[in-house]
Amino acid sequence: MTTSSSPYFTTTADAASTVAVVRVAGDLDYESCHAFVRATELLLAERRETGPPLSVLRLDFAELDSIDSMGLSALLMVRRRTDATGVSLYLEERPTCLERLLEITGTLDYLTAPCGADDVGESAEQGPGTG
Repeated sequence: MTTSSSPYFTTTADAASTVAVVRVAGDLDYESCHAFVRATELLLAERRETGPPLSVLRLDFAELDSIDSMGLSALLMVRRRTDATGVSLYLEERPTCLERLLEITGTLDYLTAPCGADDVGESAEQGPGTG
């Protein structure tokens, strides 16, 4: 499954067993954030219907060029969706631009905490989102 909303953004999903990897390439921004959220929602819904349901969603950001506040909003939405379905979210291969945005906005711990963690203040080293 490949989704593209602009020549500067693509997502590619591979799902094996109960683990899915979504590779994000290009600019995760105002123009592409809706396509990103929709691609992850479709993947989660498809697996619930066709089974087995996902237990892990890995977002691979190795080819991410940039991210803005709308891209961050999209990541927060994906985290809410994965938490609601009991799927662990991992943010892998985070480039400097993403790492810096997560640190500046104080969302690093939240986005990298274990699924359903009661303590949002857990360190990123303890959470599954490290990568």
